[in-house]
Amino acid sequence: MKTLTPKQLFIGFSKIGISGFGGVLPWARRTIVEQEKWLSAEEFNAMLGVSQIVPGPNIVNLAVCVGSRFAGVAGAFSSVLGLMLCPSAIVILLGMLYEHYSYLPAVQGMLRGISAVGVGLIAGTGLKMMRNEFSFPPMLLVVAITVVAAGYFQLNLGWVVLIASPLAIFLAWKKASQA
Repeated sequence: MKTLTPKQLFIGFSKIGISGFGGVLPWARRTIVEQEKWLSAEEFNAMLGVSQIVPGPNIVNLAVCVGSRFAGVAGAFSSVLGLMLCPSAIVILLGMLYEHYSYLPAVQGMLRGISAVGVGLIAGTGLKMMRNEFSFPPMLLVVAITVVAAGYFQLNLGWVVLIASPLAIFLAWKKASQA
């Protein structure tokens, strides 16, 4: 297993926090899986799954998981600090600017454009993550059940997890036993 220092984790997660301001999951996946190769796509998906179940922001939970895997408590702390430090300072600065200039039509238009970009980045990351599931097509049934439960029936996350988890766990077990 690769070893990383808390300093390396802080720098890596600082890049993620600055790059993906407001929606860092796409940047986190790109950095952790594709650029730095700290985790495989499957490991990233598994850690993200755990991060979505426990309370708190998913990306912060993911930073804790990745940081603690490579450098224990110090790694978890440095990953979260790297992820949050610069964006927090930027949010404070942007809040002060927004307070003074929010009435301008150009500012309102920029905010609409930024939100559209965020939706596109999240959708693209979801599709990249789903690509890994094509290696085990039965898992796509879990995706379909999740989309129908959340999209069509508009069930909240708790119900979606309760409905999809038994099949997801069973299929993950079957996939792992085939490997």
